[in-house]
Amino acid sequence: MPARKRKVSYPAPRTATRPQPAFGGSETTHVRPTVVSIDLAARTGQSGLSIGDRVRILGTGLYAGETAAIEGFAGGAVPAALVRTEAGRARRVRTIDLEPIPREA
Repeated sequence: MPARKRKVSYPAPRTATRPQPAFGGSETTHVRPTVVSIDLAARTGQSGLSIGDRVRILGTGLYAGETAAIEGFAGGAVPAALVRTEAGRARRVRTIDLEPIPREA
C-alpha cells in the first residue's frame, strides 16, 4: 500500500494584513509625475518664422533659453523647426516654443 500524501498548508497572503485606505480623508488629488499634458495649441504652429531667423528657445526642454538660428522646417502633426544653437548643437523644436529675436539695426 502506497504512503498517503500529507495535506499542504499555505501561509496567509501578506496583502490580507494591509490597512484599508481611508475614504474622504483627503480632498487633494494626486498627480503622477509621469503624466503628460499635451498642448493642443502646438498643432497650429507659429507663423512669421523663416529660415535664417534668430530665435530664442522657450519651454523646459533641451537648450531652453538659448539663442539659435533656424536651419529648416519639418511638417507633420506638430510643426517643428530644425535649429542650431550658438554652441553649434542642432535640435528639432516645436515652432510654438520659439521666440523670434528682432534684428538689430
